[in-house]
Amino acid sequence: MQNALALARRAYGNTSPNPLVGAVLVKHGKVIGRGWHHRAGQPHAEVEALKDAASKGNDPKGATLYVTLEPCCTHGRTPPCTEAIKAAKIKKVVVAATDPNPAHAGRAFPLLERAGIKVVSGILAEEAGELNESFNHWIVHGTPLVIVKAAMTLDGKIATAGGESKWITGEKARAYGMKLRQGADAILVGVNTVLADDPSLTVRVQSRNKSEEKKFRRIILDSQARTPLKAKVVSDEFREFTTIVVLKSAPERRVTALARQANVLVAPEKQGKIDLRWLVKKLGGENVMSLLVEGGGEVNASFLLGRLAHRVAFFYAPKILGGRDARKGVAGDGSTTLADAIKLKDVEWRRLGADLLLTARVDGD
Repeated sequence: MQNALALARRAYGNTSPNPLVGAVLVKHGKVIGRGWHHRAGQPHAEVEALKDAASKGNDPKGATLYVTLEPCCTHGRTPPCTEAIKAAKIKKVVVAATDPNPAHAGRAFPLLERAGIKVVSGILAEEAGELNESFNHWIVHGTPLVIVKAAMTLDGKIATAGGESKWITGEKARAYGMKLRQGADAILVGVNTVLADDPSLTVRVQSRNKSEEKKFRRIILDSQARTPLKAKVVSDEFREFTTIVVLKSAPERRVTALARQANVLVAPEKQGKIDLRWLVKKLGGENVMSLLVEGGGEVNASFLLGRLAHRVAFFYAPKILGGRDARKGVAGDGSTTLADAIKLKDVEWRRLGADLLLTARVDGD
């Protein structure tokens, strides 16, 4: 099963809106086939493992199949894997995690057992669940898993009062930040980040032995359509993947000009700002399983204090910036009492060169 989990991870960032899944076929104590789901619309891991076995001249009849997620039993873009398993005359299926979809959870097991196939489930289930945390959340709630990411000094500052922020953290921390982007379906920033830094908001990934830019959605919170028409996010080769979120009160001329270069979404207003709860729900309906928030202090605060964030990834550099006007990683109005402070759980610390990374789940999620 550990082998199957490792195979599943090979498609990290590529399978959305499907989960990461790996499969291993074992017969007479030897591995006869391996496979993993490469991307949505392509064969599932079980079928890939059967194909791999066939390409090596191995007969799967009587073999044991180890798979990281319960085999599908319904028709989607591909036929149900339960049928392929039965047709291959597999003797035993060992499953890590049960399908998180309440409509499908556990349905494959009796189908296989009625065909005389022994089923064992729950092997390394926790590891398998962590592997597909975003998928599991999205399939159950219909909204993306929201991760707030920030790079800051030890005193919680993400930029000087003048806006200088490159680079607070070192190369290893920035590389890990790129890995987080690789695993996300969309990245979100506020317009002030665009105005200050003109970021590309892209990430290079390895695909079939070549490096390429990942095509993922870029969401810009810009209530009054202030994004410059020359900004990279609306003028580069990936501008079709950019969505500028505005309010109805935004100047029509600016909205029209931006709409010629990128997607413009008019959001409902809530207390004078973009209704983020509405936005998150809409993104979930558009198959965004994971949303990486890389905003400034105000945007980060909106998601955290608005109880819309599920995880944080905070990078800390061994620097102290100080200053009343230096920009904070989390701004907003803040909590009025310690009892109301956002609490984190499942906290993990990792050293990345001279920097520290804190990852945690927001308590109450």
